[in-house]
Amino acid sequence: MPLPPIVQPAAELTREEINRYSRHLLIPDVGMEGQRRLRKARVLAIGAGGLGSPVLLYLAAAGVGTLGIIDFDRVEESNLQRQVIHQVSQVGELKAESAKQAIQRLNPGVQVETHTFRLEPDNAVELFARYDLIVDGTDNFATRYLVNDACILAGKPYVWGSIFRFEGQVSVFWEDAPDGLGLNYRDLYPEPPPPEFAPSCSEGGVLGILCASIGSVMATEAIKLITGIGDPLLGRLLTYDALEMRYRELPLRRDPQRVPVTELMDYEYFCGLGQATQEASSVQVPQLSVHTLNARLVQGQKPLLIDVREPTEWDIVRIPQACLRPRSARLARDLLDEFGIDAEMIIMCKAGQRSQAVASELQALGASKVRNLAGGVLAWVNEIDPTQPSY
Repeated sequence: MPLPPIVQPAAELTREEINRYSRHLLIPDVGMEGQRRLRKARVLAIGAGGLGSPVLLYLAAAGVGTLGIIDFDRVEESNLQRQVIHQVSQVGELKAESAKQAIQRLNPGVQVETHTFRLEPDNAVELFARYDLIVDGTDNFATRYLVNDACILAGKPYVWGSIFRFEGQVSVFWEDAPDGLGLNYRDLYPEPPPPEFAPSCSEGGVLGILCASIGSVMATEAIKLITGIGDPLLGRLLTYDALEMRYRELPLRRDPQRVPVTELMDYEYFCGLGQATQEASSVQVPQLSVHTLNARLVQGQKPLLIDVREPTEWDIVRIPQACLRPRSARLARDLLDEFGIDAEMIIMCKAGQRSQAVASELQALGASKVRNLAGGVLAWVNEIDPTQPSY
């Protein structure tokens, strides 16, 4: 169902703007008025990563007048496989500033506002109130729920997208949509999944080109909302499977058990991350530094090193003498069956979080000689053997 445009038209286009956007102006549904709405629009992108990259580039090319970018992260080499707004020369720079430079090269007529701080409950609503539309391509549930709830409180529509490996999803959420059509992210996901079932792209991987497929749909939905053309994805979930090259559409309905959002909350705790940290810390798993482990290996010791990462991570980089035992629901019990309750085990993963959980489970089962490798394999690469690849 078409929705009214969310932005009023700007003043008349200049000669240069008419030349630049002439292919838009020739489309009857866009025309001069639609392009003037785009120029007047203020759109905030949550993140300048895999999805934020194509969204920002295409909205800038389309002539959106003001683009906001909130991202406190810096460009890393592993980003370049999919985050096409950044270049090799910008590794180490703030992503928001790197993206701003790319947008200005593409379209100097676009105003770019960078916000290089972390999105938090105490700043989200005030920030969102300054924009007409929010575009969310973040890769963790805590931020997704924060964006959703802040959009509700700020009265803003937003375009949401997510990607993982070969699959993607896109929808539009707008609690205050006209004619009683309002929906929000909690109608799709009333509760977050357990953290162990919600890996990020940095843990599970993603096909780089998938970002373009999903990001282009997100940018299209943004333009439709701004100009009031077409049938937005409000009330519909679009899913995409790149391996099957198939799109599917699922209807969304308001959750009859939904609780109205009246304030923001601790989203890390809500998504089980804070709870997991709290529970892990209460067990007090001893930590082992990579320097101590290296010293033991240099001395010829052969400690029992258990790597709980996935095989694809193991293939990229591993610590000498480690054995691979991918994390599973039964891993702790299987390790005790294999090595015994009195075995001295050093548990490791990519950065120390997954291994901490496994070590906690081992201690809860009675294993007392368990250590967690602080910082995981990444700490080993950064501090002990920088010749090894990272990810």
